[in-house]
Amino acid sequence: MKLTILGTGNAIATRCYNTCFAVQDHGQTLLVDAGGGNAILKRLPAAGISINGIHTLFVTHKHIDHLLGVIWIIRVVTMNMLKGIYDGELTIYSHDEVTALLAYMSEHLLTGKQAALIGKRLHLVALKDGEGFTGAGHKITVFDIHSTKAKQFGFVMDLGGGQRLTCCGDEPCPQSAETLAAGSAWMLHEAFCRYSDRDIYKPYDKHHSTVKDACALAERLKVQNLILYHTEDDHLADRKALYKAEGRQYYSGRLEIPDDLEGFYIPSN
Repeated sequence: MKLTILGTGNAIATRCYNTCFAVQDHGQTLLVDAGGGNAILKRLPAAGISINGIHTLFVTHKHIDHLLGVIWIIRVVTMNMLKGIYDGELTIYSHDEVTALLAYMSEHLLTGKQAALIGKRLHLVALKDGEGFTGAGHKITVFDIHSTKAKQFGFVMDLGGGQRLTCCGDEPCPQSAETLAAGSAWMLHEAFCRYSDRDIYKPYDKHHSTVKDACALAERLKVQNLILYHTEDDHLADRKALYKAEGRQYYSGRLEIPDDLEGFYIPSN
């Protein structure tokens, strides 16, 4: 299985793209979020991913840095459907607030012919806490992170052989999901900045973690591999070294601080 981090930045990042990623396995592609604009249309081909090969999309929540790129995906996919160059259907999974918002925006922003494809070849499926779907050939179970900012889902992907990949969403992993996340082979977790820079970036005011917080959590939950993203973008040139230097003080597993478009190969069944 290949995991490609398409964007690593926080909501107002301008030196890198907003956080989103793709999972490819079993000849299928799962896109998770799409960032905040049409730059997703450039990121996908840069990662070697065809938009016409995406048939499953999961949206964690409605914040613009995760949602607006989805509208561009919908626009291009429906346009390609009408041109006859997109085969099959696209299914977008999220919770009810996101699916309702995407339906409303599509109805008012797309052409009539494009909007008419929703419910026919483009499906908006609202999930509830604990429900699941299949993406990139793997069973995925969603969980509500109980955000106080906007309703938001994380998920756990079954990699087979008792291994799991956990995406904690856009905020710290909630205590209610720790049982699901514990022992994960891989965890994707936000880290707005280093703990040493907390007075500059004020991550706690935004309901975000620091590198120290995310790493201490992963160590406590015995996570084997940790990927940190959704960061500030002032330290891109030396972000890997700076974040790893702080993180290694609190986490003993494999720690990755990816750049945009960086990929990881993950064993799966």
